[in-house]
Order: sequence, then structure tokens, then C-alpha cells
Amino acid sequence: MRQVSRRAIIDIGSNSIRLVVYGGPPRAPVVIYNEKFAAGLGRGVLATGALDPADSKVALQALARFACLVKLMDVESLQVAATAAVRDASNGGAFIKKVRALGLPAELLTGEAEAAASGLGVIAALPTADGIVVDLGGGSLELVRISAGKIRETASLNLGIFSVAELTAKGPGRLRKYLQKRIADIPWLWTANNLPLYLVGGSWRALARVHIHLTQAPLPMVSNHVIPCRDVDNLVKQMELMGKEGLYELPSLPASRVPMLPDAAALLAALNDIISPSYMMVCAFGLREGLLFQLLDEAERAKDPLICGARFAAAAAQRFPGYGDALAEWLGALFPGEARELLRLRHAACLLADLGWSTNPEFRALSGEELALHGNWVGLTAQDRVIMATALYATFGGQGDDLARLSSLIEPHIAARARIWGLAMRLGHRLSGGASAALSSCPIKIDGGLLVLKIPQALAALDNPAIRGRLARLGSALGLPETVKIG
Repeated sequence: MRQVSRRAIIDIGSNSIRLVVYGGPPRAPVVIYNEKFAAGLGRGVLATGALDPADSKVALQALARFACLVKLMDVESLQVAATAAVRDASNGGAFIKKVRALGLPAELLTGEAEAAASGLGVIAALPTADGIVVDLGGGSLELVRISAGKIRETASLNLGIFSVAELTAKGPGRLRKYLQKRIADIPWLWTANNLPLYLVGGSWRALARVHIHLTQAPLPMVSNHVIPCRDVDNLVKQMELMGKEGLYELPSLPASRVPMLPDAAALLAALNDIISPSYMMVCAFGLREGLLFQLLDEAERAKDPLICGARFAAAAAQRFPGYGDALAEWLGALFPGEARELLRLRHAACLLADLGWSTNPEFRALSGEELALHGNWVGLTAQDRVIMATALYATFGGQGDDLARLSSLIEPHIAARARIWGLAMRLGHRLSGGASAALSSCPIKIDGGLLVLKIPQALAALDNPAIRGRLARLGSALGLPETVKIG
């Protein structure tokens, strides 16, 4: 059985205190335990400048429980980070001492450190992200310019969801005027228009759930959900029509987030108008994952989180170690020059394609589809998931229209390309039986408008009608005649 290292983060935020324990590979952490308490530390700081004694008591009780849990869990590493509420409170230092007395190595993050960790969290999930991270917490708003896997600029504003509520209560336009004034003091934001905004935080995730409901998104996943800029004004209007009563009725929406949603929507609309981004993407990774990312060396950071996660998942149930990578390499000759984003999706699909044996044969195509669509993969959009699902569905012999409901998410030519991947993987399965050596010895390529599978004389017995049939189906999908060359 694989040993899974456990890494824990305790996040002492302005709205809630959360313990998250991660397993999985270092580059693609998977949540294995998640618990939070709504302590609301930021409310007292906003009202009096100090942490409220009653809220502090609730927070310390929660932290005492978390300290006990992480000790029992025998975690490999533990980080405890306090953010805006404790940072801004006049009695924040005294609170930190009480936290440390519980045996927790609490660290008080500066606004810049908090912003950097949030930015790194997005980079950890989306290494090619190029835009502005907007992390909305209870007590502050972090803005981070990221590109090429690096933090470029940071800013931290005292504009958490609690203070947004205060501003919106003062009348129309107050929030927007305040935000315009603050952004005017951040020169690097002046040229940030037409870049995406990467939204981090529970309030944004809740808004995404409302947007998913209103647009009837065919694959309702919050992680990396895109909110087009053109939808923002309508999102605000529809929420006003629904009212809080209507929002409480949405089954996927945490009830604790409903009171904050109108203010979060007002802030999103103001950001949309002032910054003029290209689009907005809601990210599941943020500060906590950024703190984990900071612990990695450069070599580990450079790895693709999708490939690391898929390889880790395959390791538990694969028939023959290394087969998925060998299959990806074997297919490479058929798709030279493929775009990087497609190449990584194909590679991940190859890694997962060796898991079908553990499923009932009558449902393998559906299980491949399910694995891609609903697996806990890092950094995938809904479109990416459908591409992988299309490939795995074809790999396991799917013939129906089970993915028709999702066809609107990807272009027809991309769907056709993914199906070709699947047919090629299906051929590789039958040719090799899962033995990597068979693939390296029997190359497949397109040569002079002909699809050629070459089998050496020593392995000529691998050739049979089933192999020819699968090669013919692949050739038909490619629009090419096919042949097998022995010798």
C-alpha cells in the first residue's frame, strides 16, 4: 500500500478558521480532511480595532481541537497562518501568543506575504496563468500580478467582505469610488486591463455556484469555472430578483455565504468595470496551497500538476508500472507539433487509460468518462475534462452518445481529435497487452499519407485480425489508408 504523506495547514482568517490536511503527491496535493469554524474574527476588528473576546474564545477552542487532531494524524508538516483580522487587531499579538501556547507554530502573515501566497496558489494549479489574482477574504483584498510562473507585483487592500458590506450600506457608488481611489495608488494595475482575473476565496466560489445555476452549465464544477465579463451585470440583477430567500434554496450554495453574496457581487461588478479584464476564472487553489507550494524546490515546482496527479492515481491500480508514459510516448509520433495544452491532456489520458481493467467490462467506457469528468484533477477547465473524457470513452470502446450533453463545451474538431487519441490508445492496449516493451518495439507513424504500424519479425505473432481492425478504425478516423509492416 502506498504511503501518503500528510501535510496540514491551519488558516486563521477574518471570517473562518480552517484546518485542511493534504495527501497525494507534493506537486498535486489532494484534500483528505477539511474542517472550519466560523469565528468571525474580522467583525470585531472592523468595529473596535481589536479582536472581540467572545470571538477569540471560539477561535481558540477551535484551534485547540485542530492542535489535537494534527497530533493524532501524525502530519509530516504543519503551517499555521494568521491573516488580516489578527494582523490588523490591536490585540493580535496577544492572540498569537495564545495560539502558540496550544503548541501551534502560528505565523502572522504580512499583507505582502498573504498576497504572494495566494498568487503562488494559483500558479500551483495553473502554471501558465497570466493575469491578476484577486483574493477576497473577510478582512482584506489581495491583488497579485502573475505571469510565467512568477509573482510580479502585489498589493493588499483593507477591503474584505465585511468592509465591502459597510461601504455598500452607505449608498450606491460608494464602493466603486473607494475602489477607484485605492486602485489609482497601484500603478501596475493601470495597465492590467484585458488580462484575466483569477478569483480566490469562498465568496467568489459561492458566486460561481450562482452563475453555474443561472447559466445551467452542463458540467457544474466551481474549480476553474469561467465567468464571462458580459455576464456580471446580469448576475447581479438576477441575484437581486432571487433575493436571499431564493439564494438559500440553491442546494449547492453554503447557507453561511448567502448573507455576503450581494456584497461580493457588487465588488465583482466594480472590479469588472474598473479593471476591464478579459474574463474571470474562479480558482480552487489559493493561500493554503500557495503555502505548500513555497515548500517545494524549483525542480518539483516545474512539474505539471495534472501529470503528477494522474500518475499518482494510476500508481495504485495500474497493471504494469510505466505503461501510461510509454503509451503517451508511442502516440507522440501520430501527433507531432501538438499544442502543449493538448499534449498534456493526451498524456494524462494515457496515464489513466490503464485503470479500466478494474471496472466491470460493460461499464468501462462510462467509467473512463466519469474518471475524467469528476476526478479530483488540478488545473483543469470544464473543457479540458470533456476532452479527456472523450478520449477515455473511445479508449474503452464507447459507441453511444453519452457525452452529447457536453458537446457544447468543446469545438467539434477538438472532440474529433480526442476521439482519435482514444482509438489510438485502444489499439495500443490490444497490441501490447499492457507491456511497454511491445509499444517501443512496434512504432506507429504517418508516412507519405499512409498510417503505418511496424512490427518486427521477432514479434510478428502480435499481428492478428483484432489488431488490423483497430488500426483500420484509427485510419478511418484520420482519413488515411493503413497498413501493417512486418520485419
